[in-house]
Amino acid sequence: MAEEIPQAQIEKDEARKRYEFKKALEKLEEKEGSGTELISLYIPPDKQIYDVTAQLRDEYGQCANIKSKQTRTNVQSAISSILARLKYYKTPPENGMAVFCGAINVGGDKTDLESIIVEPPEAIRTYSYRCSSNFELEPLKAMLDDKFVYGLLVIDRREAYWGFLRGTHIEPINGTTSTVPGKQRKGGQSSIRFERLRLIAIHEFYKKVGERASEAFLAEPNFFEKFKGVLIGGPMPTKEEFAEGDFLHHEVKKRIIGLFDASYTNEFGLRELVDNAQDALRGVDIMDEKKEMTRFFKELIKENGCAAYGEESVRANLEAGAVDTLLLSEKLRKARLTIECGNCGYQEVKTLQVEAGKKFKDLPFGHCPKCQSPLYLADETDIIEELTSLADISNTRVEIISDDFEEGSMLFSAFGGIAAILRYPTGM
Repeated sequence: MAEEIPQAQIEKDEARKRYEFKKALEKLEEKEGSGTELISLYIPPDKQIYDVTAQLRDEYGQCANIKSKQTRTNVQSAISSILARLKYYKTPPENGMAVFCGAINVGGDKTDLESIIVEPPEAIRTYSYRCSSNFELEPLKAMLDDKFVYGLLVIDRREAYWGFLRGTHIEPINGTTSTVPGKQRKGGQSSIRFERLRLIAIHEFYKKVGERASEAFLAEPNFFEKFKGVLIGGPMPTKEEFAEGDFLHHEVKKRIIGLFDASYTNEFGLRELVDNAQDALRGVDIMDEKKEMTRFFKELIKENGCAAYGEESVRANLEAGAVDTLLLSEKLRKARLTIECGNCGYQEVKTLQVEAGKKFKDLPFGHCPKCQSPLYLADETDIIEELTSLADISNTRVEIISDDFEEGSMLFSAFGGIAAILRYPTGM
């Protein structure tokens, strides 16, 4: 009987795959060609490989019409490279494949022929072949979109704001203010008339908010499949009045999940609403991430708390097997480099920030402190990949945290994007 894989392990693997997929797209996006020399080839899972190779051979022949000799040569080289790679495939992978190939600018009027195959997390729907100065990545980027979204709306009698919750990302959309006058203090006949006019103004304000918010929510692509529900926040009795009235479109109104207290009715109010709706959102990614960050902060303020942060401290705790949960910021873009001397074997390891468009192999690493021979880059590993590999050895949970909420943003800005909840205090 096959061993059942725990759900937590599946979720962890999915989070890593998502991060790695996103990082791969970032690297592809940085690559540029001199002309329309970069080929993007999308092959759906039901496409026959021999049909693809036949079209590529036809495209190779068509290249003879390209006026620029350099462009003609580069495109033909790219097609040849793709044909060579496709020989190893009898059929496309389960979700199809995306092939990116071409002469990439590497600086100093130099190019380097690169060929990259991406097996996407979702099935490719349409076959396409495109030549451009950049790789066509939109079909793959669309796969990173969150599959479910929630509508957010905060309202009082002075203002309102609405937006979306997409996975871990709170997306403010728009807001409006009212012209509702304050309460009349004087009594008499005039006060009755004033209050009637005030109630009319409130009703018109609710109507305006309902129409605009409904319009924004209904404009969401694939509304009926993706739109999970609406969270409404604000003071009592405003949110109750608004939710009970016929102000929202009926398809939006019937998707109201709940009403929650919120003291702010601006962009900050959307974040407050999500915080106060934790029970209703249980299981949504952002709630899981908030829970882990709350655990970390609670341990951090204890005198002998089980918390560590910073690359050096967290790595030491991982190597000691003392980490229960490893917390890594999704924004972390660093690499672990091994620098060596080819003459005497001297070696040093350092961590550097990854900068867009730059390659570590092109950096000057100076000379060996022992024999003065030039140092070279022997190995390069993504810091998240390195730390998660250490985590796997000691069966440590890994959480990749977005910065779309306050605690997640603090992980990156205040703690360098690397933190840990320990199994026991270590003092490291």
